[in-house]
Amino acid sequence: MRVPRAVPSSEEVAMTTSLIRRRARRMTRPVCGVVAATLAVVLAGCGTDDGGDGATPAPTTATSQPPSASPSESPTAAPSEPAEPTVSGVYFMADTRNGLRLTREMRDLAGEDPAREAVETMIAGPEDPDYVTPWNPDTEVLGVDREAEAITVDLSEDARTADIGSEGAALMIQQLVYTVTEAVDEQAPVELLIEGEPAGELWGAVAWDEPVSREDPMSVRSLVQIDAPGEGDTVSSPVTVTGEAAAFEANVPWRVLDDSGAEVEAGFTMTSEGQTFAPYSFEVELEPGTYVVEISEDDPSGGEGGTPTTDTRTVTVE
Repeated sequence: MRVPRAVPSSEEVAMTTSLIRRRARRMTRPVCGVVAATLAVVLAGCGTDDGGDGATPAPTTATSQPPSASPSESPTAAPSEPAEPTVSGVYFMADTRNGLRLTREMRDLAGEDPAREAVETMIAGPEDPDYVTPWNPDTEVLGVDREAEAITVDLSEDARTADIGSEGAALMIQQLVYTVTEAVDEQAPVELLIEGEPAGELWGAVAWDEPVSREDPMSVRSLVQIDAPGEGDTVSSPVTVTGEAAAFEANVPWRVLDDSGAEVEAGFTMTSEGQTFAPYSFEVELEPGTYVVEISEDDPSGGEGGTPTTDTRTVTVE
């Protein structure tokens, strides 16, 4: 015969709970879990709720958060790479059998305003001793701007001073036009200001009172031109020579002289097209030393048309 289970009184429950809590404080954490389970059975068995504070709060799980970066630790932007230099032709003058003609040097323009730097370089003068610039070296470039379809160049009052005749004065205009348009847009016309005002009459020979475009290169440029290497460059062998020429039947003679003036190499190269400005290129093997590389017009007249136009570069071969 099953004996009915006695239901504990409220006082017995309270005593049992107090005893369990005291023992639980002396027990390790795993044991505490067992004691808590026992307490739950006792309370369930008595079916009463005194509103006692024996309930244990449910544990919470902490979520790990990454530490926030302080303002002083925020990453800084990497410094920007310096801009690559702009290579552009800067024009000067040389005396040829056709009179004064424009010649050019290819220059690295490393500033933020290549057009302005090109004009400043033109005024400062060439590296090649065979070239000249008639611009007053005290001339300052006050600004170079592209407005609508034209390029505006603003120069200081010193630009009005130049020791040159009427032929050279007209070529000075084209020297500036060719230089700034090569750096910006070869098709754009150029307006010249002096201290912010239209230039008007210049050098006692010409007037610049409206935008001016490039003239036909056959009428203003030297017919043979070395672009690379530059004057005074140090190069390795084989030496690569490039440039432009308006050559008869596209034929361009060349030679190399040593530092005593003796010819050490000679040959011919071809432009891509004859009787108009077109590129050429050739290579020559040279021993270490200093040399003068020379190109010239082909002369089918045998000298009757005057001394053929030449262009030279002095280089050092490592």
